Amino acid sequence: MAETVNKEKTAEELNELLKIRRDKLANLQTMDKDPFHIVKAEVTHHSTEIKNNFEAMEGQTVAVAGRLMSKRVMGKASFIDVQDRDGHIQCYVTRDDVGGAEFYNTIFKKMIDIGDIVSVKGFVFKTKMGEISVHASEITLLSKSLQILPEKYHGLANKDLRYRQRYVDLIVNPEVKQSFIKRSKIITAIREYLDNQDFLEVETPILQTIPGGATARPFITHHNTLDIDMCLRIALELPLKRLIVGGLERVYEIGRVFRNEGMDANHNPEFTLLELYQAYTDYYGMMDITEGIIKECCKKVAGTYKITYQGTELDFEKPFERITMTEAVKKYAGIDFDEVTTLDEARALADSRHIEYEPHHLKGDILNLFFEEYVEKNLIQPTFLMDHPIEISPLTKKKYDKEGYVERFELFIVGREFANAYSELNDPIDQRERFKRQEEFRGLGDEEANMIDEDFLTALEYGMPPTGGMGMGIDRLVMLFTDAPTIRDVLLFPTMKPLDN
Repeated sequence: MAETVNKEKTAEELNELLKIRRDKLANLQTMDKDPFHIVKAEVTHHSTEIKNNFEAMEGQTVAVAGRLMSKRVMGKASFIDVQDRDGHIQCYVTRDDVGGAEFYNTIFKKMIDIGDIVSVKGFVFKTKMGEISVHASEITLLSKSLQILPEKYHGLANKDLRYRQRYVDLIVNPEVKQSFIKRSKIITAIREYLDNQDFLEVETPILQTIPGGATARPFITHHNTLDIDMCLRIALELPLKRLIVGGLERVYEIGRVFRNEGMDANHNPEFTLLELYQAYTDYYGMMDITEGIIKECCKKVAGTYKITYQGTELDFEKPFERITMTEAVKKYAGIDFDEVTTLDEARALADSRHIEYEPHHLKGDILNLFFEEYVEKNLIQPTFLMDHPIEISPLTKKKYDKEGYVERFELFIVGREFANAYSELNDPIDQRERFKRQEEFRGLGDEEANMIDEDFLTALEYGMPPTGGMGMGIDRLVMLFTDAPTIRDVLLFPTMKPLDN
């Protein structure tokens, strides 16, 4: 019978089971059969390959390896279940076929436990019950598990343990492994799409002297040799724009960024970001690329353009909706900010709706507060929210046909932001003035405001062509296509507070 951890087992009982496993290892070592001395094992096939090709492989000799997940001993014959990279395969073990009574009774029955890593060599057949299996001719213990696998996890407390011990989670919950396989496929689909669009993948520094490209609080560290403080990057934007100045024209990067801010179902201090920049296009060009990436991922991972996320049906086949921020606020809040001409009017509207704002907030900031309060939660189907106020977009080109607004969009799905894109600001004089305003905010205590990056301004002074840029959170995209309710479900190792010793 499989050993399992459950609520009835006391700490004393668990300690005794762990001691038994260590005693078994010691016995194996005494018998000169230490599994940790084995350096490699032959693997010719995996479980799914055998099952999917049974007719061609029946009777064929194979070698499989993986973790022993169940063991049913029945006198001179037994069944074991081996879990490998792809799934499970049953193996039929008889005393006479695996080395006789000494190995079968002394090693197989007494020394090999659930959770151990084994290799099995034998021929493919189908049992009387119709299950495709391997008839073992040789079993080798490759690694002794000194811990006891849990049968399953229960409740919130154990879900916390799943995140802390992802290696165990992957062993006992096959659906978790599938989520991370899908994550890899999503990233591969993005790369293939952009490579086919003639983009060049690049790498830029993670350690930076000035955090830029986003409004976020950075993590600070110190470089001993240079004796300077440095920060982990909060975005990929400014180095990539420097490459556009250098003439690379189409660049992208998929990399980790770090923000020293709150944690919730949608936020982790380190996360994976895609940013891309294309010369000689604008934010409309970025909308086309963004929509193309989403549809490509949907097709490659889900096999359809219609999926369900947390009970909500989503349709990625039809063109994504496009709506300006002022149109959206008018639609969902009943207020037309195009008719609001002064800051006092904007503040009065906020007061009337009990929307709190800061003393330094201007009309555009208040418009954005109305959007967050009334609109965001209603953008369920894929929607490009366009034309943001200049106050919240310090790196974006102005809309010269609409004063106070910029050529920017955000992609919203199920009420969450998935992408952010601009017609990039390439006027170094305008950019300096916006950096100065951000510096003023820092002086007022806003630790997330941008700092002046003189080298980036110098790059712009050399001349950056009209450029479109887009950033997309990979983790949220993976959440969408794996139906995951929280970002921790799509991070192999989410940030966790250490347990007290």
